[in-house]
Amino acid sequence: MFAATGKTWDAEYHEGDTNLERAGRIMEMLSEHQCQGWLEGYLLTGRHGLFNCYEAFIHIVDSMFNQHAKWLKVTREIPWRRSISSLNYLLSSHVWRQDHNGFSHQDPGFIDHVVNKSADVVRVYLPFDANTLLSIYDHCLRSVDYVNVVVAGKQPAPNWLTMDQAVAHCDRGLGIFDWAGTEIAGTEPDVVLAAAGEVPTLEILAAAAILREAMPDLKVRVVNVVDLMRLQSEADHPHGLSDAEFDAYFTANKPIVFAYHGYPWLIHRLTYKRHGHANLHARGYKENGTTTTPFDMVMLNDLDRYHLVMDVIDRVPGLGARAGVLRQEMQDARLRARDYTRAFGEDIPEVTEWVWDANGIGATPVDVGLSTGGDNV
Repeated sequence: MFAATGKTWDAEYHEGDTNLERAGRIMEMLSEHQCQGWLEGYLLTGRHGLFNCYEAFIHIVDSMFNQHAKWLKVTREIPWRRSISSLNYLLSSHVWRQDHNGFSHQDPGFIDHVVNKSADVVRVYLPFDANTLLSIYDHCLRSVDYVNVVVAGKQPAPNWLTMDQAVAHCDRGLGIFDWAGTEIAGTEPDVVLAAAGEVPTLEILAAAAILREAMPDLKVRVVNVVDLMRLQSEADHPHGLSDAEFDAYFTANKPIVFAYHGYPWLIHRLTYKRHGHANLHARGYKENGTTTTPFDMVMLNDLDRYHLVMDVIDRVPGLGARAGVLRQEMQDARLRARDYTRAFGEDIPEVTEWVWDANGIGATPVDVGLSTGGDNV
């Protein structure tokens, strides 16, 4: 941006000041209300924009979002009103990566607030890597008359899909990661591991890798949801799945272990009309937070890979007795990870160095070499 213009500056200049101009086009301030108002007015001029904010503090404009969403709903019914570019939120510094700011900055509840509004207006997207983020935001910036909420981290993370794969996945809104599961073609899986969000996707894939290695005969399906509204019924939201489509992805009667970015009860609320709802067990943020390491945060909320494996063992009929040793190993792994964090102030290497290898088994970065889905770049 500074190659095109400078910051608006009306005060004194001092030696060493850079990129300050009396007529600069970059305006910087720490006021969510002001930024929301600026963007709403800017969109009304026929232009495009986005509002980037910490996930926890976008709540400051809850009532302003309410008014804009209601205004969009009503203006859709006024024939002389022209469409305007969608109001796009990009929420970063999210709940799972507050290594320094801690509990005060850990709140994913804006999504819950948004989904209460008219289904004709609101959209929520949870891209899980850079390529899905690019695909989602290409769509958001081209859309009109919506409020698009996109939650994406800004820390280095794997790219799980190629760009072409990401575009196809985002067009569907969800999809089965056939390269990650162990289900057999033509048969139902024993369990579905589902994820929505960047960190939940990482933990679900790590859990799938553990199960693949420890229990290769267990038929595991891995599903990722990038468009949260797909979970709703088609009767409740334009993006919603039919019952037949939902069952095709999640089954009608098999256990579903769902790792979700935000408060887990929202997943139950979105799917309450579904056949498989009674079999769904959602994990997410449970208001357990502090200033700690990334993996310790997911362990505090039972969203970690080890606990997800235990969830599978506890919920697949007949698996508990067969997998007693594995369950104990998962409990020990949690204790080992917690003790390491308390001793060294960082996450245990078996977590920080884990990547997905060509066989779906955890490996160190130097061991990995992929040619299909799951490109861990």
